[in-house]
Amino acid sequence: MSYKTDIEIAQETKMQNIREVARSAGVEETYLELYGNYKAKIDYNLLNETDRPDGKLVLVTAITPTPAGEGKTTTTVGLTDGLRKIGKKAGLALREPSLGPVFGVKGGAAGGGYAQVVPMEDINLHFTGDFHAIGAANNLLAAMLDNHIYQGNELQLDCRRITWRRCVDMNDRQLRYIACGLGGRTNGVPREDGYDITVASEIMAVLCLSKDIEDLKARLSRMIVGYTRDEKPVTAGDLKAAGAMAALLKDALKPNLVQTLEHTPAFIHGGPFANIAHGCNSITATKMALKLFDYAVTEAGFGADLGAEKFLDIKCRMAGLKPSAVVIVATVRALKHHGGVEKAKLGEKNLEALTRGLPNLLQHVENITTVFKLPCVVAINRFPTDTEEELSLIEEKCRGLGVNVALSEVWGKGGEGGEALAKEVVRLCEGPNDFTYCYDLDQPIGEKLDAIVKKIYRGDEVELTQNAKKQAEQLEKLGFGKLPICMAKTQYSFSDNPALLGAPKGFKVTVRNLKVSAGAGFIVALTGDIMTMPGLPKVPAAEKIDVDASGKISGLF
Repeated sequence: MSYKTDIEIAQETKMQNIREVARSAGVEETYLELYGNYKAKIDYNLLNETDRPDGKLVLVTAITPTPAGEGKTTTTVGLTDGLRKIGKKAGLALREPSLGPVFGVKGGAAGGGYAQVVPMEDINLHFTGDFHAIGAANNLLAAMLDNHIYQGNELQLDCRRITWRRCVDMNDRQLRYIACGLGGRTNGVPREDGYDITVASEIMAVLCLSKDIEDLKARLSRMIVGYTRDEKPVTAGDLKAAGAMAALLKDALKPNLVQTLEHTPAFIHGGPFANIAHGCNSITATKMALKLFDYAVTEAGFGADLGAEKFLDIKCRMAGLKPSAVVIVATVRALKHHGGVEKAKLGEKNLEALTRGLPNLLQHVENITTVFKLPCVVAINRFPTDTEEELSLIEEKCRGLGVNVALSEVWGKGGEGGEALAKEVVRLCEGPNDFTYCYDLDQPIGEKLDAIVKKIYRGDEVELTQNAKKQAEQLEKLGFGKLPICMAKTQYSFSDNPALLGAPKGFKVTVRNLKVSAGAGFIVALTGDIMTMPGLPKVPAAEKIDVDASGKISGLF
């Protein structure tokens, strides 16, 4: 059987004018800034000028990702459409895709099948220019930093201790480490540097965690760009760069409004990676969705050990948010992968492999229900090859933890395929909720790391390298010890080793570097071989993307 591609389905859909979408969401036209007929930005002042009570916040997360795919964004979109199908006023709040994965291997972040946000080509490419603005602000700061050094270095920055890197929104391993300022005295001061992908820039995290322009400027000012020879931090505020960066970001701070294939309003705003940064869309977009809808559905990047943990421990803590329910997305195929089955055989019935892989799902479920004390449901993103025996086994094991399973068929049926999941979400939202965090901010840095590794990953211990121990001491001394932790870890395992599938035991997690993101307000702990600049695969997705004479794009999933 041949299926239509995501882009074919999206291009066949008749979109509503964005004015109509805004009207259905209750957004007055005075708050709309149009980007053509199908995209708009919403003035963040809407939040200050409405007294409507907040709706219910629903978080969608997933098991540890696999090459088989889990369909988290697809489920998030279909669930929201499903909530509207059963008569609820619901809306979406998602992240924006990065060009790196779009042209690389992972793909975009607009959903799939009949559960997509549109216009998917725009969303997956330049969209409203937010990422370009973030890249420009990041690189303006880099230029001002190097110019300050060239013009006499009044702040006495140590060129060996510059922490601010340039960025580009592309997977380009060639730029991970560079030498710059070469070619003579007039070309700058020679030093080693490097590029991060834009979604790993602290400015991306700052934009997503800022409440308004004043908060944005304050956070930008606090960002540390390097240290002096006597180890004193130098900030963007010291370089007098915050105002100009905020000017570049003033429009990017406004949430973007689009729609699903079924015309459900969708805010898509911000896009920090979850294996490097905190992996959630902007606080502004989430709070706007809560004000406008009775059910605001959002997602966190990668598995629950990364995106959901950071959503709950960082974003919810900073923004004063409290989820009403959590959805954990899984597939039979992905669980069999965790049970040791190779990709080519995932469509074959294999209860033994499924049994071996199930602990991965069950650990994510237990983390949500016992560590964070939140109600949750498991959404099985159904594939045609799934057997009733396999589905029953998952249901039985989840029921043993007091958690229900709902089949999600949104890829093929849209909102109709998400109605069962929607009904269970509504039920959970009305139940008891004792939301708590994984750790207390007052704990020392080492204890917070230990809590994440032992409670969430179920590792034996966290080990800090000598360099990381020194950094932890310095960060405590500088007054950053009470900040939350943002783990930079492989997305493919609970551990820091991507080869350890399922729910491994008896491992330790090694933290090799600790870096404060003083503007974002968290400490980044780098583990394993995690990189802040990915590379392209041997056959990048970019090779299949094209555009015809009429401007119609093809090959984009």
